[in-house]
Amino acid sequence: MRITLIKPNIGRMEHSLYVDEGRMEPLQLGVLAGMTPADVEVELVDDRIEAIPYERPTDLAAITVETFTARRAYEIAAGYRAQGVPVVMGGMHATLLPQEVGRHADAVCIGDAEPVWKHILEDARRGVLRPLYEGTCDLPQPASLTRRDLFRGKGYLPITLLQFSRGCRYTCRFCATSRFFGGRHLVRRIDEVLREIDAQERKLLFFVDDNIVASPESAKELFRELIPLKMRWVSQGSLDMVNDGELMRLMADSGCLGHVMGFESLRPENLRVMGKTPNSGAGSRYQHELAVLREYGLQIWAAFTLGHDGDTLESIRGILDFALESRFAYAAFNILMPYPNTPWYHELAAAGRLLYDGCWWLHPDYRFNHAAFLPRGMSAEALTEAAFQVRARFNSPGALLRRFIGLQGNLLSLYRVAQFLIYSRLFRRELFKKQGMRFGLG
Repeated sequence: MRITLIKPNIGRMEHSLYVDEGRMEPLQLGVLAGMTPADVEVELVDDRIEAIPYERPTDLAAITVETFTARRAYEIAAGYRAQGVPVVMGGMHATLLPQEVGRHADAVCIGDAEPVWKHILEDARRGVLRPLYEGTCDLPQPASLTRRDLFRGKGYLPITLLQFSRGCRYTCRFCATSRFFGGRHLVRRIDEVLREIDAQERKLLFFVDDNIVASPESAKELFRELIPLKMRWVSQGSLDMVNDGELMRLMADSGCLGHVMGFESLRPENLRVMGKTPNSGAGSRYQHELAVLREYGLQIWAAFTLGHDGDTLESIRGILDFALESRFAYAAFNILMPYPNTPWYHELAAAGRLLYDGCWWLHPDYRFNHAAFLPRGMSAEALTEAAFQVRARFNSPGALLRRFIGLQGNLLSLYRVAQFLIYSRLFRRELFKKQGMRFGLG
């Protein structure tokens, strides 16, 4: 039996498929490949860099679907089904909208695929795929290693992706991850994490956890085990980590370079409405949190969401000023996206504030990084333009220099200097390439 695992692209630019220079390993597909029986031949196809080989014989096409890649994923599925190849789809979007995804696939997997993956393969082998599979995972990636040989030669960034935990105990109203996991936070066995680290060759790791410190005591156990390995690593975490001194010390001692962190907004009312609990005790300028993060030398990728009901064009410009003053190593200024089946999506739908017929991810007129709803304090067009200008200014050469000379974090070592310069230039290029891109090829 032969299966093809597929990572879809977002879409196309003017005349060609978008090539993502900042692409990372599709970890979820490597995990499934590692759980696949030895008598099954596995091919990984990454639509972000290579053509889909519809002409190559395969017995099953397995496609991971995110909301931003749904339109392209359905095009790929149609290509395989036209060849008589059965298609199974899973991933975040499949769990959010299984009925929609089911119209484009022979089988849909909702929830975690790991508990049902071997059942899917066996059913495909026998030609009796069921329309729906549901996986409920209590222990992530049990007793298996990621198939990293499938990643070789595809030009991924030189950082190893792996996972210690999944989900987050917080339930922000706009967050698709919260909707997927329902407030659950699942922790992997530490000995298996260490085995996975030992099985790969790099010294730089990215724990792609939704919130690696959601269970502080479990995180401390992991960090203690990482200390003697002398690795460098990054992850994603919530701001309330700064209130636990032992956690912060162990994190720094274990080789943590920094985190992606959701600051979201400077307005307490916005934080309250969105349910951003870990930020609720912070002041409007996050002074205490920033002081602790700097004390431990952590580089921060600050994530902000723009377009809350309490936002104005002036407050959005204020977020840019704050980010520059704080000299964040990197920052993301994302327009709030109404992800399907989240509480915020339903709230906007009830108020008649959704654009693109409420289905922006499939609408032929929607463009990447554009507002998909009617904001309160400005027009959708004004929000789109303001967000783009904030991104452009933060990533301008002058702003890059200003961030670079922030002595704490960026310049603690030559290694950090090199990483900062390389990735800052890469993110700037990708910013302008992706703005306004259409989804899919059709």
